[in-house]
Amino acid sequence: MKSTAFITGANKGIGFETARQLATRGMTVLLGARDPELGQAAVDKLRAEGADAHCVRIDVSDEESVAAAAARIEADFGALDVLVNNAAISGGMEGDGKPSSGSLAMLRRVYETNVFGLVAVTNAMLPLLRRSAAGRIVNVSSEVGSLGGRTNPHNPLSQMVSAIPYTSSKTAVNMVTVLYAMELKDTAIKVNAANPGYTATDLNGNSGFRTVEQGAEPSVHLATLPADGPTGTFFGYIWGQEEYGQIEW
Repeated sequence: MKSTAFITGANKGIGFETARQLATRGMTVLLGARDPELGQAAVDKLRAEGADAHCVRIDVSDEESVAAAAARIEADFGALDVLVNNAAISGGMEGDGKPSSGSLAMLRRVYETNVFGLVAVTNAMLPLLRRSAAGRIVNVSSEVGSLGGRTNPHNPLSQMVSAIPYTSSKTAVNMVTVLYAMELKDTAIKVNAANPGYTATDLNGNSGFRTVEQGAEPSVHLATLPADGPTGTFFGYIWGQEEYGQIEW
């Protein structure tokens, strides 16, 4: 029986590429998208490549939309094997980009999608993931949210002054990942965070130096972990290196 994977924010960028790579591994992929027309257009592209792909409308910042998406997946597929929490927003640049320049309104907006939305989706999908013999939850994070990296004088991140919203939202995602992994440690569900690295996407005006194919690899790796694979880890591209591996929280 084919495994089923649900990827949020999947109509473009890393989310779309993650869906494409999982489909090439034989999974049924459900592309979560806020705009159903854009989602269906992405699905059509994958189907043209032979993928078993479907669009699921979801706005991760809207609890009713999240509940409706979970109900749709349960009705059409019965269970879920992989959840990739990929949807996120950067919040853009405010003022000079320093912590003291940002507005509380932007902070709330970013957290609504990047943190609260991730938690809402995970809680809604957990009953379906529990029906899987090998459930996998992948939270797409970022090394810019690594407290270890930011406080390590030998890490280039320790020299970067960043705005609060996006960076701290990924720090929160990391803790959320650890807490879910602790809760689910005695189940078949593994929970890990993925760092795609600085990838060229709309999130950064396509200024990243990694391709979306590269950016999707850590999520795909974690989504397809074997039974003896890790849980509660932060995995992906390490700053300044070409290979990926485990990252300090």
